[in-house]
Parts: sequence; C-alpha cells; structure tokens
Amino acid sequence: MKHTGERVVRIEAEALKRLADRLAGAMGPAFERALDLMFHCQGRVVVTGMGKSGIIARKIAATLSSIGTPALYLHPVDAVHGDLGMVVRGDVVLTLSASGETEEILRLLATIKRLQVPLIAMTCDDSASTIASAATPVAPQLSTLAAAADVVLDCSIDQEACSLGLAPTASTTSMLALGDALAVSLSERRGFKEEDFANLHPGGKLGKRLARVESIMHSGDAVPRVTAATRMPDVIYEMSRKKLGMTTVVEGDRLLGVISDGDLRRLLEQRGKDVLDLTAAECMTRTPKTIAAHEFAATALAQMEQLKITSLVVVDGERRLQGIVHLHDLWGTEMV
Repeated sequence: MKHTGERVVRIEAEALKRLADRLAGAMGPAFERALDLMFHCQGRVVVTGMGKSGIIARKIAATLSSIGTPALYLHPVDAVHGDLGMVVRGDVVLTLSASGETEEILRLLATIKRLQVPLIAMTCDDSASTIASAATPVAPQLSTLAAAADVVLDCSIDQEACSLGLAPTASTTSMLALGDALAVSLSERRGFKEEDFANLHPGGKLGKRLARVESIMHSGDAVPRVTAATRMPDVIYEMSRKKLGMTTVVEGDRLLGVISDGDLRRLLEQRGKDVLDLTAAECMTRTPKTIAAHEFAATALAQMEQLKITSLVVVDGERRLQGIVHLHDLWGTEMV
C-alpha cells in the first residue's frame, strides 16, 4: 500500500511524457491547427465536457480566460436544456470526452455544425492519431466525436492510474496538461504581459503585487502641496492636515521639492523655533525621490526599502505632480 502513491504518480508522469512526445511529433500539426482556430476566434472558446472531463473542462476555460483568451464552460446537460444558446457563430468549441462517445456531448454536435462553429475534440481515442500514421495498413474506426471534429487532439494513455483501471486519473491529467499547453501557447502568441495579468486579477494576490502606482497613489486634493513662498507654520499645518508625513512644494503643477517630517525634525534640531520664520523654499529638499505612475507598486516598494523612506512623489516626464505613494498604501497589496 505504501508504494501505491508512487505508482500512481509514475503512471501519470509516463502518460504526460507520451503526450509531450506526441506534441513534438505526430500531433504537432493538429495542435497548431487548434491554436490557429482559437487565436483567430472572434467570440469565445466554449469548453465542454461531462463528469470528470467536465471538471477538467471547467479548469481549462478558467485558465484560458485568466491569461488572455475569453472562454466559458458549458455543461452539456444544461446545454440541451437551453444553455446551448450561449454558443454563437464566431465561437470555437473545445470538447473533452475520453471515449469520444459521451452521449451528452454527442447531442450537441448537430447544433454546433448548424452554427458552423469550429469544433476541437480532446479525446483518449487514439484512432485519429493512428490514422495520421502511414504505417497503419487498415484505417481504424474513429469515435463519433473525433469524426465530427475539425481538429482532434489525442490524450490517449496506456493505462489509468486507478488500480481497477476504471477511475479517470491519467486520462484527466493528460487532458489538463494539454489544456494548459493550449492556454499558455495562446497567451504567448497574443503577447500577454504582466500588466494584462494584473488587469484580469485585481482581487488576487498576484494581481495586487502587479498593481501600478497610479492605482494606489493619493491624488487630487489628497496630495499635500504648498508653494515656495509658504511660511513654515502653514507648511506644518498642511502636513498635519493631509497626514502623509510630508508635503510637496510646487510652482503651479511642477514639483520643486518636498519637506518631510524628518526634514522638519532636523531643522528644529539645528535652528530651533527660528524655523517658523522660514519659507518652504528655504527648507525643502530640492531633489526628492520620484516615480512614474505607470511603474509597478513593487518597484515603488523596492525603492522605499532601498532608500529607507516612506513615500515617493509621483510625477510625469515633465516633472508635473501627479500624486504621492506612501508605504501604508502598499499594505493592501500584501507586499508589506
């Protein structure tokens, strides 16, 4: 019994190795045709499957949507009771069925063909790949699904990892891996970038880590600002009122410098109450640390940690003030 886990993993690993070999060989052209159909799809990729294959289909649809290809999962039973209206011309249907003879799936074929929607089949029926081999003297009988499909992707396995050889295990692992291969290949072909991922995952931890400075910075009236001629009592009032531990010094909307709590403490140590007679221009740091609004929040955090500061001024290319990003603002991104 203690070796059962190892045996299961080795059987599934061998199934994946055989799948990779097919992708590098005979199934490569079919995989590329499937990618082309999905890449040029004007609608969505509709993924469907029944039972355990349906669970894998749902995950494939989620992965496709997550990394740049609009997709949805369609339950085949719900489909024949009205949800088939979700499939329209311009879509592509990706169907998962180990046998290629799943009754609930076959009921959908007539409508899919009527709509002239391209059909990609992912099955464990290896007859389609066998037909492609010139070494086969007699053409095998295709499954119904494979015969109806525009492209067939072969997920066939030598054996299931289940000791009874019945429960979908190695077969569903192969389907899952092949779905990931399609999704990632499409993502790369579309040029999907980190910022695109962040836009699609605003609530997830990864999305938060990829947030842009502009999405978390203080802007507008929340930004403390004074002019160069502002007297220090009013500077202190502005710093206290905006509660960011600093203030910008501006001329119009152009940044001239900053005054931080640390600057103020050092001035008081050096000059005592005479500081109150000075202007902002006489007290400010003229070369403050800045960052652009389009930079990642992670970049802002790295700068603050390196420089041992708690805020950065956000400016554009012409040094116009756009906002303030504070260390406290990064707490919500789960980076701090």
